[in-house]
Amino acid sequence: MSVIRVRQHVNPLSSKYQSSAIAPDWTEIYDHPTQPLHLDIGCARGQFLIELAQAQPERNFLGVEIREPLVVRANADREALGLRNLHFLFCNINVSLANLLAPNTLDSATIQFPDPWFKKRHQKRRVAQPELIQTLSTQIRPGGYLFVQSDVLAIAEHLYTEINAHPAFQPSPDSNPWMNHNPLAIATEREQFTLSQDRPVYRAWFTRITA
Repeated sequence: MSVIRVRQHVNPLSSKYQSSAIAPDWTEIYDHPTQPLHLDIGCARGQFLIELAQAQPERNFLGVEIREPLVVRANADREALGLRNLHFLFCNINVSLANLLAPNTLDSATIQFPDPWFKKRHQKRRVAQPELIQTLSTQIRPGGYLFVQSDVLAIAEHLYTEINAHPAFQPSPDSNPWMNHNPLAIATEREQFTLSQDRPVYRAWFTRITA
């Protein structure tokens, strides 16, 4: 079997990724489209969501990823398992999110180990831009949550600062600013690798409040 090589990073500001994804008919995607919906931004190969969807059949899950080959592979894995509460979508979430979901559609969302883009001139490529946080503030229902984590302190601080600056999100006291455990119980592949190296993971939980 041939090995598909996938670039570790792609430039989200490239013209290739500036077209908004078209929202599918969610009634055709999910067996029970009215179940609570969780969004994972930057889902990579989707293993985290595949495990979560199997553990929580009473919820729906949507993974979005900018590297299309990973989405194709993730959907193939989903189909092989017959999971009808899970879907993966190829898109640039910063361009597409506002058109994909209606306000108060999301029960929760996660941004986990996003691309760091360390160089100052590249920081505008980071996923947690104010416009994305604003859209999430309208699409996550009041009482829902946004959970973020990174193994890079500077990126975790950037995530925390951007989300905390929005009046619709309130950080959990347990974050303070970092949580010492993953409240979702299931770890991403990156989290598993980081912890296996005895390196820290910086996590924060925000509740969507009425602002």
